[in-house]
Amino acid sequence: MAIEKLNVLNRWTGNIQFEASIDVADWMTPKFKLGLAVKWARANDADLRGAVLRGAVLSGAVLRDAVLRDADLRGAVLSDAVLRGADLRGAVLSGADLSGADLSGADLRGAGLPPVKIENIHQAVYSAASQEGALDMGTWHCGTAHCRAGWVVTLAGEGGKALEWAMGTPAAAAMIYLASDPQIERIPNFYTTNSAALADMQAMAEAEAARVEA
Repeated sequence: MAIEKLNVLNRWTGNIQFEASIDVADWMTPKFKLGLAVKWARANDADLRGAVLRGAVLSGAVLRDAVLRDADLRGAVLSDAVLRGADLRGAVLSGADLSGADLSGADLRGAGLPPVKIENIHQAVYSAASQEGALDMGTWHCGTAHCRAGWVVTLAGEGGKALEWAMGTPAAAAMIYLASDPQIERIPNFYTTNSAALADMQAMAEAEAARVEA
């Protein structure tokens, strides 16, 4: 391991926003290093507002209450990250992987297009995806079959298509889930098997139906 200094720029001015001093190894990619820089920033009270964090690898990172307002997180890997209560207003999340992320209480106003909602989303998605030959977790869209995220954007209609065009399928689906069910604890896993996805969709649909009936 060796100490490396990494400059993180501001998306508006192009100036250096903060300089992170991180321990790196030879195998680490620039995107992995950028993820470490974000963690360094959190530990050192550095300003992350408007920071250019494209492609940063932050899988499983604990970013509870982080202020990431207006940050450029295009293509960032935020799978299973804890973003509970985070300020993501105006953040750019196009192509970001939010699969399994905890976004409870996060403020996502202005992050993408206006909210797109599906009524009773969990029941609607399970009903569509559970039909014979309708689910293919190996690809976003394949003819009349879709993966879980693909079904979400498809069922959201034209708004879903616009969001998918602007943000990519996984990020768009994550935003639709959040808009449709603000109480959702974690974004579903968009990169699992057909059987695991169906089981989770069924459980969420049944829980939703029980809430509606109560």
